[in-house]
Amino acid sequence: MHKTEKVNLATAFASFSEHWSPRIAGQLNGQKVLLAKIKGAFVWHHHEHEDEMFLVHKGHFVMEFRDRSVALGPGDFLIVPRGVEHRPVAEDECEIVLFEPMATLNTGNVVDDARTVASPKQL
Repeated sequence: MHKTEKVNLATAFASFSEHWSPRIAGQLNGQKVLLAKIKGAFVWHHHEHEDEMFLVHKGHFVMEFRDRSVALGPGDFLIVPRGVEHRPVAEDECEIVLFEPMATLNTGNVVDDARTVASPKQL
């Protein structure tokens, strides 16, 4: 899917309410642009071959690493390099934009019945 229409983030985020259920908002150069609402703690995981970029649209969350934590707010982004174990945690609802390769599984090396989304829905 290649769109030539603009995507308004506020409108796109308003179109769904589920947490930890990313939606594909666009694609470019073998990458997917995902929108996700997060709340609570995700599973510890890593991605063997892919880097991930997390951009906060609204709210706040903490990216936990085994040796430190990084707090992010609106307008902040963080790139998690491949192979680095991480876990996003949001006390309150947070809206994020993710950039990652098309084949990337949201839970990386872990399959979790409650969190793994093998085929994200399109917006």
